[in-house]
Amino acid sequence: MTTEDAGFAGAFDTPPPVLAEVVRSGFVESRHRGSLVVLAADGSVEWALGDVTTPVFPRSSNKPMQAAGVLRAGLDLTGERLAIAAASHSGELFHRDLVRRLLAEHGLDAGQLQCPPDLPLDPVEQETYLASGAVRDRIAMNCSGKHTAMLAASLLRGWPLESYLDPGHPLQKLIHRVVDESAGERVAAVGTDGCGAPLLAISLTGLARAYRSFVLAEPGSAERRVADAMRAHPEYVAGTRRPDTHLMRAVPGLLSKMGAEAVQAVALPDGRALAFKVEDGAGRALGPVLGRALELMGVPAGERLGKAAVLGGGREVGEIRAVF
Repeated sequence: MTTEDAGFAGAFDTPPPVLAEVVRSGFVESRHRGSLVVLAADGSVEWALGDVTTPVFPRSSNKPMQAAGVLRAGLDLTGERLAIAAASHSGELFHRDLVRRLLAEHGLDAGQLQCPPDLPLDPVEQETYLASGAVRDRIAMNCSGKHTAMLAASLLRGWPLESYLDPGHPLQKLIHRVVDESAGERVAAVGTDGCGAPLLAISLTGLARAYRSFVLAEPGSAERRVADAMRAHPEYVAGTRRPDTHLMRAVPGLLSKMGAEAVQAVALPDGRALAFKVEDGAGRALGPVLGRALELMGVPAGERLGKAAVLGGGREVGEIRAVF
């Protein structure tokens, strides 16, 4: 096994449990395994499935910690501007407009962004975008708000802009410390995320602890400011048709953020929290798994998320369902 192989999958001498299955015409055709942890209000592990102590790449579920890092660097963001700094936005027009305003407000331009050109993340918005004749663009990329905030913080501090994504850059070292502190454990590995930013590996338990720490942080702290902005402006964290937006609107005080490769983290205002990863990275299993976990935690807003239809010939012939 190479160093690159020795991550999440390396823990599975015993396969993780099945979290969800795909049922088509009454026949189970696929299964999704994974690991999930739920923390009690006091921060202890209330229950867990699979291995929740081996490090994983949380992908965009790390974004609240990255946003807290830019605040600690001295960048003064509030409201929807802070929410989009922690976002995997859908690329809707209001997202793109805000990123452009943020760039202009800080004397930056889109050419300085080092996230790759992309299409809007939301498929409905993507169709509208392409129909207008638009092409892949850095501002449309779902991480453009985070990259804008990183550039703005670096400019404020006089740090190099060209190398703002280097793991050794002062801002990235500061974000690394935020992740260590929030998760209550040391970052186990550093990789490169899809947007080009450093990607920091922690355990699912550490990820749940981090979200819990954000909702319980002292008012006015960087962590609490990020949590409050995300919860007040969830449409800027995700989009008008996204599960994170639905959850944060439906449950007062709930903090939610998904990550690529089927990672999800949620914290409730009473200190309870959860984090999970579907082993094969299948995003289609996220809703059913999250809905079931929230149901077991007594959060009824998860019911809508738990419904995922399987289609045949354009009609519903089955479902993706949680099995725990």
